Amino acid sequence: ALHSRESSFREKLIEHMFVAELLKYSWKRARQQGAALIDVSRADVDRGGYDLIAEVDGCLRHIQVKGSVLGATTAKQKVHIALADKPSGCVVWVYLNEDDWNLGPFLFFGGEPGKPMPPLGEKVARHTKGDATGEKKQRPNMREVNKGRFRKLDTVEQVWEALFSIT
Repeated sequence: ALHSRESSFREKLIEHMFVAELLKYSWKRARQQGAALIDVSRADVDRGGYDLIAEVDGCLRHIQVKGSVLGATTAKQKVHIALADKPSGCVVWVYLNEDDWNLGPFLFFGGEPGKPMPPLGEKVARHTKGDATGEKKQRPNMREVNKGRFRKLDTVEQVWEALFSIT
């Protein structure tokens, strides 16, 4: 009940935890290797299909963050078509383990840094809730991307590599 009633809260919590993990890893890399730190900006409005812009050494990523609780049965995500027009646009689906409050695994949908994301497909997403008549209308700017099209990553380090190809 809490998950469906407070889904926006959960999404923001997972997003903040994910950003914190990226910042921690960036700091660790900078201390150990003298590497550049990550710059992270948030989108105030989700009009462009992304939640975050992250940059490392000139590599820019527009990232849509999706969150789920470990054990959730969600089989697809809705992705805005505008994200495909962004340089190196991608989706990072983050799982939260509520037992220990750790993140992971992560699911990644995107191309190599500097490359466009794979085609989203033609399946137009629908609103989750019905209108006054109960009809769940199409969302013409959103596409459904099946979980099987995402690449599984176990650690933040692997997410970093997928985002920036820097080890």
